[in-house]
Amino acid sequence: MILARYCAIILGFLALGELVVFLTGTKFPSSLIGMFLLTFALHKKWIKLEWVKGISDFLLGNLGLFFIPVCVAIMLYFDLLWDNIIPIMVSIIISSALVILVTGKVYQFIRKKLK
Repeated sequence: MILARYCAIILGFLALGELVVFLTGTKFPSSLIGMFLLTFALHKKWIKLEWVKGISDFLLGNLGLFFIPVCVAIMLYFDLLWDNIIPIMVSIIISSALVILVTGKVYQFIRKKLK
C-alpha cells in the first residue's frame, strides 16, 4: 500500500507536467516538466525524500526491464538501420564529441568563476 502512495506522488507530478503542457501549449516534454516540478518540490521540502525514495529505488532497480520493448522494436527495423548505418554512426560520433567539448568548456568557465 505504501508503494502505491509513492507511485501516486510520481504519477501526480507527471499529470501536473501534462497539465502545464496542455495549458501553455509548449512543445517541451511533459515528463521532464513533471520531474522538474518534483525536484523543485523536493528542494523546497514540500515533499519528503522518503516519500518517493521507495518507488524511485524500485524503478531504478528494474530499469533494464523498461528497455526490452525498445530493443525489440529496434530489431524489427534492423534492415532500415543497416541501410543508414553510416549517417547514424557519423551523427553519434559528432554529437558525442560536441557533448564532450561543451562539457569541458562549461567546466572551465565555472572553474574560472569560482577562483
